[in-house]
Amino acid sequence: MSKLQKSVAKAKIASLPPEAPFLSDAFPEADEYPEEQADEFQFWSEPAQDEDSSTSSASSASSTGTIKPNQKHFFARPTGNPLEPLPWTEYFTQEFYLENVRPDEVVIHHVYFNPPAKKAPLFVLHHGAGSSGLSFAAFTTELHKLLPDAGVLSVEARGHGETVVKSTNGNIKEEPHDLSLSLLSSDLSDAVKLVQAKLHWPELPDILLIGHSLGGPIVTEVASRDTLGTAVLGYAVLDVVEGSAMEALQQMNSYLAVRPRSFPSLASAIDWHIRSRTLRNSLSARISVPSLLYQSPKSSSESDNQPWMWRTDLSSTERYWKSWFTGLSKKFLESKGGKLLILAGTDRLDKELMIGQMQGESFAESGLSELARGLHDYHQGSTSCKFSQRRVILFRKISLKKQPWL
Repeated sequence: MSKLQKSVAKAKIASLPPEAPFLSDAFPEADEYPEEQADEFQFWSEPAQDEDSSTSSASSASSTGTIKPNQKHFFARPTGNPLEPLPWTEYFTQEFYLENVRPDEVVIHHVYFNPPAKKAPLFVLHHGAGSSGLSFAAFTTELHKLLPDAGVLSVEARGHGETVVKSTNGNIKEEPHDLSLSLLSSDLSDAVKLVQAKLHWPELPDILLIGHSLGGPIVTEVASRDTLGTAVLGYAVLDVVEGSAMEALQQMNSYLAVRPRSFPSLASAIDWHIRSRTLRNSLSARISVPSLLYQSPKSSSESDNQPWMWRTDLSSTERYWKSWFTGLSKKFLESKGGKLLILAGTDRLDKELMIGQMQGESFAESGLSELARGLHDYHQGSTSCKFSQRRVILFRKISLKKQPWL
């Protein structure tokens, strides 16, 4: 390489966003962030660009069983405005607002839904902290290519998306919400049962639970508590293990301190997520980012252009962070049902999972390249392939009879 080529390469490298601490195990939006704090993110003048596929296709040195995605498909540039929000109706056929009346509160669960056909399974999906049910939209499309008859139920947690918690007198509860693991897992189980009641199913279909980041402990808790009974054939945890999640929590406040507090438009919010590589798939960003924000109500003295604010105040959830992930590995190994753990690299197993693996614990663990986070966002096709490939060995062995969809 000539001196001129080296100087050009150095100039390009210097212009790239700085690398951030590794936070993805605990929170889905804590991958990389700008160096300077901004109260309101200002829209960049240049059009957003996807990452070069050549820089993100190398596998982790210790990763095994890695599936490489079809780069031509996954990195194809979307047509039209690259920052235009995409409607949820392109990925789900229905959305429900399900009223759940409890002695001390009323929860309106918001879910996205594609019904299962025939006797196909229902994939119940739960997002990570600060995210929404639409984080699984692109993944759902790829899953249906492999299992066309499968149903999908993407549930939004309290304090996230459009799920609302009210007091018994009908007033909406303000933050901070109770985000204890036991309550979040009860919410998930109740949402599934409310869908069953709404659609008049005589019994629940075969259920496969999938949780990303915080969703991982939640689906594991549901499996551990057996709240959905024998309908649950298995559960999968994406992108999180107890050990690295606990380490990442130490840096979470640093991330929140520099994350923009607001955006002047949805387009600028989408642009920030792509440029900061918080979301590495521009298509997924266009689908899911609008659901993370709400437009601040204006007063009579304010202009029409009000900023877009975060729906979920992650800093207010700090008291729950450790409790979400403490004991996850042990619970994952001991709960009934087929088990699947998908990580960015197989070197990220913590001590308890490594011991369980060496002792022959019955769970399948897979790596999906060196990507730091958002496997279902960034490599949704590869992630869905894992479920397609593993479904027989994971779920048939714990079923009393062969399932017609296997």
